[in-house]
Amino acid sequence: MNNQSAGIFITFEGGDGAGKSTQAARLAAALEFRGYTVLRTREPGGTPVGEKLRSLVLDHGNGEIDAHTEALIFAASRAAHATQVIRPALARGDVVLTDRYIDSSVAYQGAGRDLGQDAVRSLNEWATSGLQPHLTVLLDVDPELGRRRRTAGQAAEDRLESEADAFHTRIRNAFLDLAAARPGSYLVLPADLPVDELARQILARVDTLLPDPAAAAGEHAAPQPAAHSVATDGSAL
Repeated sequence: MNNQSAGIFITFEGGDGAGKSTQAARLAAALEFRGYTVLRTREPGGTPVGEKLRSLVLDHGNGEIDAHTEALIFAASRAAHATQVIRPALARGDVVLTDRYIDSSVAYQGAGRDLGQDAVRSLNEWATSGLQPHLTVLLDVDPELGRRRRTAGQAAEDRLESEADAFHTRIRNAFLDLAAARPGSYLVLPADLPVDELARQILARVDTLLPDPAAAAGEHAAPQPAAHSVATDGSAL
């Protein structure tokens, strides 16, 4: 691991509709209440250029985007995110929570687009200079359930969400294979558990990674609640 920092880096992964954003928000609120400084962010995005790339690769109407171009766009956004946002926050000692990271590219472009998982991982490890999370929370969602959640209230699906269920099944299997290969670095939970139960289990696992907030702030310093977490594009997440 090439974190070289005092902070804690936690990623949330899983198929579309797994509830990653909800659980990241719940964890951020719980940690802030205890006095930790939390940076909550997302991919693609997290920086001005990353948000533009997010729109380019996820919105409909941008013309054909072939698989290799798609993988490179995600890697470019991630490179900016890791360099400009994540590493500085970890150096400050923050807890960084990101909705998606390298595993998403390995699953979506490596397996889903059949570009090869090793090739996509190598590209993204180069783009991030080897920055790896301390923990990955994988919310395992059945593709059919994920689609029902995404389209509830007739919400429109983005370019990747609207792919066929077979594409999302390949992604699900890839995520599970990644977690099985390194079980100590993952917390795998069924996405259909009650929201409160998911939040409880995630917090319990994260507790094993965290320093005492007073110690992190300095000896004898009283923990102070941090400000509400805000997306790195300036909007609430």
